[in-house]
Amino acid sequence: MATQPSAGKSVVLYTAGTPNGFPISIFLEELKTAYGNTADYDWVKMSISDADIGKVHNQVKSPWFLEINPNGRIPAITHNSTPVFETSAILGYLAQVFDKERKFSRDPATETDKWAEEQGWIFFTHGGVGPMQGQANHFNLYAPEKIPYAINRYLNETKRLFSVLETQLGKHEYLAGDKYGIADIKAFPWLRIAPRTGVDLEPFPNIRAWISRIEARPAVQAGLKVPN
Repeated sequence: MATQPSAGKSVVLYTAGTPNGFPISIFLEELKTAYGNTADYDWVKMSISDADIGKVHNQVKSPWFLEINPNGRIPAITHNSTPVFETSAILGYLAQVFDKERKFSRDPATETDKWAEEQGWIFFTHGGVGPMQGQANHFNLYAPEKIPYAINRYLNETKRLFSVLETQLGKHEYLAGDKYGIADIKAFPWLRIAPRTGVDLEPFPNIRAWISRIEARPAVQAGLKVPN
């Protein structure tokens, strides 16, 4: 592997302060709280700015980082010599390696039905909420030209997806049932910034209560401070 920032612990998180990065720092903090130093980690703050390409060592398109994640995006981790990229893949990997008592995840071998439900909600966020809300963020907040069709399309689809989550959270305390876990950790950083995206959470009381429950967790607060 090419030269990369050095770190002393077996898990190194390469991240930035985004809704894609926060699930991993939150989960690592939860694991550290639950299991102690066996799940301790170091982190490296990465630049996601194209203006830094070729200028900043810790830029996501740097050759050394492309050996960890060929797509040049955060988050990624290395665990000893194993690189893992994509938020949902990392959550699954960390659950298999460190969540031995299944405090935050389901065992596919012994809890197949609950594991399937958990995976469904993880990928509901991975393929739905994240991409749609991300595009809503872009066109509503960052695009150099305001395009009403694009803004409305992505905002409306984000609201539709939120309505699905609202219904689920009306049935259960957490997304994959009555147990807090990686499905919630995956979705939480997106939903907590919904007002900034332009989505009013007033019509979603179950989501608002769920956000409050998760925000109250000390490990979540610690994870939201990484890498800031």
